[in-house]
Amino acid sequence: MVTLQPLPNATARWKATVGGFLSSGWYHANQTLLLGIALAVAGNFLISISLNLQKYSHVQSARLANQKPIYRSKLWWCGIILMGIGEMGNFAAYGFAAAMLVAPLGSVAVIGSALISVLFQNENVRSEGVLGGTLTIAGTFLLVTFAPHVVQEPTARRIQSYLVSWQVLIYVILGVITFCVLLYFYKRRDVKHVVVLLTMAALLASPTIISAKAVAAMVILSVKGAMQLTYPIFYLMFIIMVLSCVFQVKFLSQAEKLYDAKVVIPVNYVFFTVSAIVTGAIFYQELQGMSLLSGFMFLFGCLLSFVGVFLITQNRGKEHLTSFYIDSGHIPGLTMRRGKIQPESNSLSYGSLLNEGESVKTQN
Repeated sequence: MVTLQPLPNATARWKATVGGFLSSGWYHANQTLLLGIALAVAGNFLISISLNLQKYSHVQSARLANQKPIYRSKLWWCGIILMGIGEMGNFAAYGFAAAMLVAPLGSVAVIGSALISVLFQNENVRSEGVLGGTLTIAGTFLLVTFAPHVVQEPTARRIQSYLVSWQVLIYVILGVITFCVLLYFYKRRDVKHVVVLLTMAALLASPTIISAKAVAAMVILSVKGAMQLTYPIFYLMFIIMVLSCVFQVKFLSQAEKLYDAKVVIPVNYVFFTVSAIVTGAIFYQELQGMSLLSGFMFLFGCLLSFVGVFLITQNRGKEHLTSFYIDSGHIPGLTMRRGKIQPESNSLSYGSLLNEGESVKTQN
């Protein structure tokens, strides 16, 4: 007679997961994963601090009567140094955790930047920002909880075998064709829509993620004693990482020049995260062994983070639109008959020039 064993339901599995978090055995078994998460969170938080320091240094420089180049500001250099340390933390995180887990944790930079702006730059707290922060934190918790806990050591030989696998070759061919089509419209047809620019940046993010994780993992293995730096694949991946980063930044900068930050930031976060998930699943096979429940909850956490980042950036976009004013004393070559060209903030014409026809005549 065959005895049927009851299948564990979702509630029992959730209790086992929570109990696992509290046990020392789970902690010791997932030390590498936790180190990767800690590096990603700390790196993104340092990036948020650096962005606010650079913003504050620009504001302080604009208030000076005799403006100096921004690179002479010590505060600005502190922001640049923190940015470099934060990016190094993100880079190292790819060597310890799955790529599809590290990339979505970029939402920590958005939350941190918004929080620092409220605490230290006296920005107003809006309900959209609070809701967005709550959703992003909840989404981040689900991401960390249900992300694939796959312990991988991508050695040089294993990366070489990944590169010639049929699924990676198909993925690369489709990515190259899509990028070439978008580049044609961008160059020849002068199509510079935000979706086109950020899609090209996301396509370039795929080789960036592949190469960054490969380089980080091989460096870590070499430090542990398993030398990987003698393989040519290491230097090939390093070159791919540098070149893809350079061109990715180019398209991101173009998007930031043409469109508002409240459009660029959430769209780029969504596209980059999707690119990281697809790349991790195809190249590093990070979804292997993942249950249906874990996959659903992981994607639901991504969705919450997407919505949260969108709400935070929309909230900050409204704040920035009412924060700045135009000072005619800082417009080179313009002589105005009035002391200022920006009306009072409670005026119906706030944000527009007073009698634009006269200012145009003055320039002529």
